[in-house]
Amino acid sequence: MSDLLVRRLGQVAFADALALQENLVAEKRTNRSLGDELLLLEHEPVYTIGRTPDQSSLRGVAHLPHPLFPINRGGQATYHGPGQLIGYPVIDLRRCGHDLHRYLRWIEALLIETLAGFGMAATTRSGLTGVWIEDRKIASIGVGVRHWITMHGFALNVCGDLAPFDQIVPCGIANVTMTSIEKETGTGRSVLEVASRVETIVQQSIGDLRHEELTQTV
Repeated sequence: MSDLLVRRLGQVAFADALALQENLVAEKRTNRSLGDELLLLEHEPVYTIGRTPDQSSLRGVAHLPHPLFPINRGGQATYHGPGQLIGYPVIDLRRCGHDLHRYLRWIEALLIETLAGFGMAATTRSGLTGVWIEDRKIASIGVGVRHWITMHGFALNVCGDLAPFDQIVPCGIANVTMTSIEKETGTGRSVLEVASRVETIVQQSIGDLRHEELTQTV
């Protein structure tokens, strides 16, 4: 049985979710017996940008209609808001072969499988982190790692307004088109419904992420 705890938190203020992640990372750093967790939630409208000196993806700051949070993840600017499923895995990569690349591919794979359950053929694109429907981006990924413990994670566009992405260069990719499950399928899906699908797949696949470390220690 998986010891990964999935917590569905509803809509959470960005600052509160960030503080929760930081506390979990600090606890896991000192107590390796603590299980991994996945926080599933939504945010009020915010923009975030990773730890980079290149701020060009913001197109400036004064024009942004929502608050901006510089945070300790990789990557350029993105938008979070209602109708978007946010997933913050807090996972000890010391139990997963200390392999960040493997972890990123695991997130992409679980999102692709999630979307397949809704009849969507999602893919990755060479040289670009995230998940796509043809040339349209449906999910963004930006992770942070402290002492081999992960925070931040993914944002999957389920439904709702995509217009706030127009105020930035999403993930620093010029002329990218952002899309959502609702836009691609023409069918309304709730964030709760998609979260349920993600939870099932994560519980089934967490053992694959840990397989390398288990093999090394047997």
